[in-house]
Amino acid sequence: MTTANLSSTNSDIIAALTQVLADRKAQSDPDSSYVASLHHKGLNKILEKVGEEATEVILAAKDAQTSGNKDEVIGEAADVVFHLMVMLSHLDTDFEAVLSTLAGRFNVSGLDEKAARSMNK
Repeated sequence: MTTANLSSTNSDIIAALTQVLADRKAQSDPDSSYVASLHHKGLNKILEKVGEEATEVILAAKDAQTSGNKDEVIGEAADVVFHLMVMLSHLDTDFEAVLSTLAGRFNVSGLDEKAARSMNK
């Protein structure tokens, strides 16, 4: 997938990446596709990658605060989102569900939303 094949809207990018992830999960050889290899190794490996990328974005953010250069933190944030999308794909859902949940939180106080989640546990 190249950026030349994508239109410029964020929803198009999310939809295109979601489709690529689904295709690679379903059809690709683990020896020739990174995404297929993660699915082949299973959820624990995918979760390990999410955690690894989360740590890397934290470290990059700390460096960006000191240096003022945000390029690395942006790249690491993209890696986190990518691996979250792989995880969601593995669980037979997608990033659109996450975006829908975020959309539903507009006009709701973060404190109220967090309290409501705590009450539902």
